[in-house]
Amino acid sequence: MEQKVALVVGANGVIGSNLIDYLSTLDDWRIVGVSRRGGVDTDKVTYLAADLLDPADTHAKLGGLTEVTHVFYAAYQDRPTWAELVAPNVEMLANVVDAVDPFVRHISLMQGYKVYGAHLGPFKTPAREDDPGHMPPEFNVAQQQLLERRAGTWTWSAIRPSVVAGFGLGNPMNLAMVIAVYAAMSKELGLPLRFPGKPGAYGPLLEMTDAGLLAKATVWAATNEQCANQAFNINNGDLFRWTDLWPKIARFFEMDVAPPLQMQLDVVMADKEPLWNEMVAKYGLEPLAYKEVSSWGFGDFVFSWDYDFLADGGKARRMGFHEFVDTERMFLDIFADFRRRKVIP
Repeated sequence: MEQKVALVVGANGVIGSNLIDYLSTLDDWRIVGVSRRGGVDTDKVTYLAADLLDPADTHAKLGGLTEVTHVFYAAYQDRPTWAELVAPNVEMLANVVDAVDPFVRHISLMQGYKVYGAHLGPFKTPAREDDPGHMPPEFNVAQQQLLERRAGTWTWSAIRPSVVAGFGLGNPMNLAMVIAVYAAMSKELGLPLRFPGKPGAYGPLLEMTDAGLLAKATVWAATNEQCANQAFNINNGDLFRWTDLWPKIARFFEMDVAPPLQMQLDVVMADKEPLWNEMVAKYGLEPLAYKEVSSWGFGDFVFSWDYDFLADGGKARRMGFHEFVDTERMFLDIFADFRRRKVIP
């Protein structure tokens, strides 16, 4: 069995950490995880701390990892505007590519439906990988263009999930955590569970991508020659509407449901840190800082989608990836996992 070595860039995020968990179950992989904070080494995983915005530091930390065969790139730098996202996120990827270019075989890039303009407003659905592009700036597109220019001795793949759900702390894009903490706090205040998004966002068709499913698909695409130099939409394979799912989430938390009421979570939840700290003490939760468990701005973003949000996942299925996940079950399992980890009561 050929030994492969994965360099997971963005190792502590929802996507990166779940990818490492999956790779760790495979006998033919060793893993190097890279992030700003580093991590605790295990038998199969070595962690490095690197500043990817610093070319010299990136090359010093990664340039000597000549045993690496596959790079899985899931790093992200947040910025206030779409335009400001481009420079740092393209620069980080470029610095990684420069460091590993002489020896790597494949670079896998994590993208999303921003490639289709999904973040801008109603877009053509179901989106397909060969749909025409939209007016820049968009860092996902710019990153793929970088890989297309640089590929030669190595190949690339671009993975396009919908909203990704899984366990992860301190992540600016974690919808499952948004819902769980919002529900727990609402219950603590004796309130029903209200959908906080736009009135028109309660009914459109949506889809999600389970982080574990995404990990399997990412490795599949990176290790199959037929997938080289291509993009793939990866989603759970089913659709939902909040009108149907929201009451089921409320039932999990043993809460009543009240009619939706639009509110800006990053405003109404801004003063709730004392409440969170009280809940941590009262229920013996893990002593996590409020900022680690709140992604209110991302919640506002997702709950503003008053249009269908879905892409065609048929290309991956036609080429051999047949895994799927029931989205309702996924949410409930993640919430139960949060409870087991004592993140929420």
